[in-house]
Amino acid sequence: MPGTAIFLTSDVEGAPTALLHSLKHYKVLHEQNVILTVRTSTSPRVPDDEKVTIDAYNELFFRVVVTFGFMESPNIPKALALARKLGWKFDIMSTSFFLSRRSLKLGTKSGMLRFWQDRLFIRLARNASDATEYFHIPTGRVVEIGTQVII
Repeated sequence: MPGTAIFLTSDVEGAPTALLHSLKHYKVLHEQNVILTVRTSTSPRVPDDEKVTIDAYNELFFRVVVTFGFMESPNIPKALALARKLGWKFDIMSTSFFLSRRSLKLGTKSGMLRFWQDRLFIRLARNASDATEYFHIPTGRVVEIGTQVII
């Protein structure tokens, strides 16, 4: 499929859930497929020349790791502009960002104390900020693939 697909994941080594579900349901790959991991450094700021690393597996797949300082606001489009300086060519207007969304569901086999803890955890998870906003990803370029998790 033409264009670039960027799959966000917190795991530096594994395959993103969104990639696996995309292959399972759509059975297509883009011209370029990027597994993107965002890390937070223990330093308040990370210099631009240390912010992005790119590993090419082959002409179809890349792994990009972006590191932000704990005082920085993570901005994926700006980080990808830094990746262009490293020689990676892509067009943001033909790029789709694939995000995994986990929908938490309450299981039926919880004790009373665990029941309230699980409900509180689910409520807190629903109040978490949206990844699209948090990473400043253009909303028209985002595809969310959801899974349900029973706790």
